[in-house]
Amino acid sequence: MAATLAFLARGNGRSMNEQRDAAAKKGPAKKNGGADPRRGRRAGRTLAFQVLYGLDFAPEAATSLESLADNSPALFKEISPSARAFCLELVAGVLGRLAEIDALITEHSRRWKIKRIGKIELAILRLALYEIVFRADIPLKVSINEAVELAKRFGDEHSKAFVNGILDAAARSADPDRAGAAATTTREQGKPCS
Repeated sequence: MAATLAFLARGNGRSMNEQRDAAAKKGPAKKNGGADPRRGRRAGRTLAFQVLYGLDFAPEAATSLESLADNSPALFKEISPSARAFCLELVAGVLGRLAEIDALITEHSRRWKIKRIGKIELAILRLALYEIVFRADIPLKVSINEAVELAKRFGDEHSKAFVNGILDAAARSADPDRAGAAATTTREQGKPCS
C-alpha cells in the first residue's frame, strides 16, 4: 500500500515537490491570477483522481477515507484543507455511486469492457462522470476540461481523446441541455466541440 501511495504522489514520474518546483519556475498561473496550485478544486480533483487510481489496486483501503488521508502524508500534506475536503467529497461520491458510474462508462465506451480500460483512464472517467451526472454545481465544461487535463498529465498520448469521447457522449445523454450549452459556449470561443 505504501508503494502505491508513493506512486500516486507522482505525476509523469515526478514527485509532488518536483512538480511544485517546476510550476514555480514557470511563474504564476494566468487563469487563476497566480493562486497557489495546491489550493482549490483543481488540486482536490487531481488528488481525488490519484486516490481513486490507488484504490483500484487496494480497494480495502477505502474502508475509511479519513484514515486514508491521515495515513497518506505524501498525498495530503501539501494541499489546503479546502482542497482536501473537496477531494474526499469527490472520492466518497464516486465510491457511493460506483455501479451507476460504471454502467454509464460501459454504455458509452463502445466495444470496451470496464476491465479492458486502462486504470488511469478509468479513474478519470469515474471522477468526471460523477461530477457530470451527480454534481450540478460543477459546470459540465469544467468537468470535461479537467478530465482531459488529467488524461494529458497522467495518461498516454491516446488517453485525452478516449476520455473526451466517452465524456462527451455521456454528457449529451445525461443532460442534453447542459451539454448543448457547453458545446455552444465552446463553439463561441472558436474551439472545436468534441
